[in-house]
Amino acid sequence: MPAEFPDFRLGTVLATSFTGTLSERHGNAVERIPVPHRLIDWLAVYGLAVDSCTEAQLDLARELRESIHAVATAAAIGDALPASAVNVINDRSAQGRAAAVLTPEGERRWLLGSASRVEDALSVIAADAIGVIAGERDGRLALCASPTCRAAFFDTSRSRTRRWCDMNTCGNRQKKARFHAHQRERQH
Repeated sequence: MPAEFPDFRLGTVLATSFTGTLSERHGNAVERIPVPHRLIDWLAVYGLAVDSCTEAQLDLARELRESIHAVATAAAIGDALPASAVNVINDRSAQGRAAAVLTPEGERRWLLGSASRVEDALSVIAADAIGVIAGERDGRLALCASPTCRAAFFDTSRSRTRRWCDMNTCGNRQKKARFHAHQRERQH
């Protein structure tokens, strides 16, 4: 993988992991799918392999990503869901031809249309977002406590009190900042 592309932040919830392809939204934003082939790479990681991706399809993906982020953020803080973002999610969900299939190992996988189109993969992501936001899964939507991140994530911890979208990035960064501030206080 070329060094010019930042690593993906991978999670267990498809929809909120997809919103993580743009991180540090309130700081120095990091775009993790800057070009079509990076979207192909990200989709493949989640078992949604597509044959190709155009700039227009990348634009559709980013529009879906931002719509999921807007709706998940509103849901996490108890605000009204933005209608335009809900419409984008619903449209992407309805436009795909993906089907859930059961593997011999008893796992659910997605079978995309015969052309393995990006739109089919986006419909799977949109459907996942609908399930998460509608409360059909065990967990709760929350926002990352990092002031530069504020990513929406799905908290499935036993206590439902997780504070960070990713402990290895945002959580550790905040812990380091608190530690260094405490050290400076002790020195003065």
